[in-house]
Amino acid sequence: MLDTVLDALHQGALNRGGPLPAGGPAAVAGRVSQALGTPLPQQGTGSHDALRRLVTTLSEGAADPADPLCAAHLHCPPLAVATAADLAAAALNPSMDSWDQAPAASALEALLTTALAAEVHPGADALVTTGATEANQLAVLLARELRPGTVQLVCGTNAHHSLHRAAWLLGQPPPLTVPAPDGTLDTSALDATLRRLAGHPNVLVAATAGTTDAGLIDPLTRIADLTEHHGARLHIDAAYGGTLLLSDTYRHLLTGLDRAHTTAIDLHKLGWQPVAAGLLTARDPGELSALDHRADYLNPDDDTQAGIPDLLGRSLRTTRRPDILKIAVTLQALGREGLGRLTDHVCAQARELARLVETHPRFELGAEPVISTVLFRPTGTDDHTLADVRRRLLADGHAVLGRAQHQGRRWLKATLLNPHTQPGDLAALLKLVEGHLPR
Repeated sequence: MLDTVLDALHQGALNRGGPLPAGGPAAVAGRVSQALGTPLPQQGTGSHDALRRLVTTLSEGAADPADPLCAAHLHCPPLAVATAADLAAAALNPSMDSWDQAPAASALEALLTTALAAEVHPGADALVTTGATEANQLAVLLARELRPGTVQLVCGTNAHHSLHRAAWLLGQPPPLTVPAPDGTLDTSALDATLRRLAGHPNVLVAATAGTTDAGLIDPLTRIADLTEHHGARLHIDAAYGGTLLLSDTYRHLLTGLDRAHTTAIDLHKLGWQPVAAGLLTARDPGELSALDHRADYLNPDDDTQAGIPDLLGRSLRTTRRPDILKIAVTLQALGREGLGRLTDHVCAQARELARLVETHPRFELGAEPVISTVLFRPTGTDDHTLADVRRRLLADGHAVLGRAQHQGRRWLKATLLNPHTQPGDLAALLKLVEGHLPR
C-alpha cells in the first residue's frame, strides 16, 4: 500500500504540473467529485484502488509547498524524515491521554518538551499543541486561572486573530489593541495603555515574534520591560519566529523572548514538520498545574501515587496524537546545526528576493525582510489590479502568492519556507508576476 501511495503522489504531481491545480475552485471540486463517485458506497473497491484514485486526486489538486513557486503562507514542505516518523506514529496510534496507552511516547514527550522549553527559558516546561492558535488560547486560560479577575488582554493591531478568538472563547473582555504603525507594536502606546489599566489585577500583554503578514518581530525587550514595570503578564506568540533560536545567525532577533511567562512556537513552520507540531512553553512549570484534571478511568489518584505518570493535565485535548515523535526524529537526524542551516538558507533567499525586487524596474519592495517573508508590489499598480494578478496566477496554477496589508497598502506576499528554493526560482516568480501585469 505504501508503494501505491508513493506512485499516486508522483502521478498526481505530474498531472498537476505546477504548484497549484489550474482552473480554480469549481474545476478542482469537479475533479474531486468525479474521483470520489459515491461518497459512501455500498460495496468497497479495495485498498489499492481507493488509495490510487483518491491520493492521485488529492496530489493533483494540492497546493504543493515543495514547489518553489508555492510561497503564499506559513505552509512548509515537511521533511521526509519527519513524514516517515509520522507514518510510524499513525501505525502505532498511541493516545497521549494516559500512560497505559502511550508508555514510550509519553516518556519521549516528557524529555523533549523539557529540552525544547529550556531553549526559551532555562528550567521551563512545554506542552505539545496543535499550533499557536491552541497555544494562545492556553496562554489566556492560564492568565485567567492564575490571577484574580477577568483577563484584560492587550495586543498590537499586528497580532494574530487567534488572540481575539481566545478572549471570546474564554468569556473575557475584547482585547485592547495597540497601534502598530510600522508593523510592530508601538511601545509608547503600550506604555500609555498599561498606565490607563493601572490597578487592574489581571492584564496580559501579547507580543509577536514573526507577524503573519510581514514576518516582523515586536521590540521584545522593551515590551518585557514595560510589562514588568506595570505588573502585567507577558505572552509572546513566536509561532513563526520561535525556531530562530536554533540558528546562530538569527537567534539574536529573539532577545527578550526568555522574559515571557508563556510563548507559542510552531515547528510546522520554520521546523519543517507535518501539521501539527506546536508548543506552549511556560517559564514557571508549576503554572501548568492549573490544567490538572481527574478522570478515574485515565488518572485515578492511586495510580498517580503509585508512580504512573499523569498525562491528562498536559493538554485540554483528551485523545491526541504523539506529535512529539516526528519532532524528536527530526532533531536527532539533523541536530541543531542542520535545522539552523535550513533556517539560514530560507532567510538568505528572502534577502535575495528583496534584492531582485529592488533592482527590478517594475516592482517595489515593502521593507527589508526580517525572517523569510517578502512584501512587494508592481510599481504604479492599484490594489484592485494587484489582487486580480494574484487570482489569475492561482487560476492558471502558475504560482501561489499571498497578500497582505502593510502600512495602509496592499502587497503581494512571498513566504519562503522551502529549503530547496534557489535564486533562479525567485527570478522565475517575478517573471510570472510581471507576465500577468497589464500592458
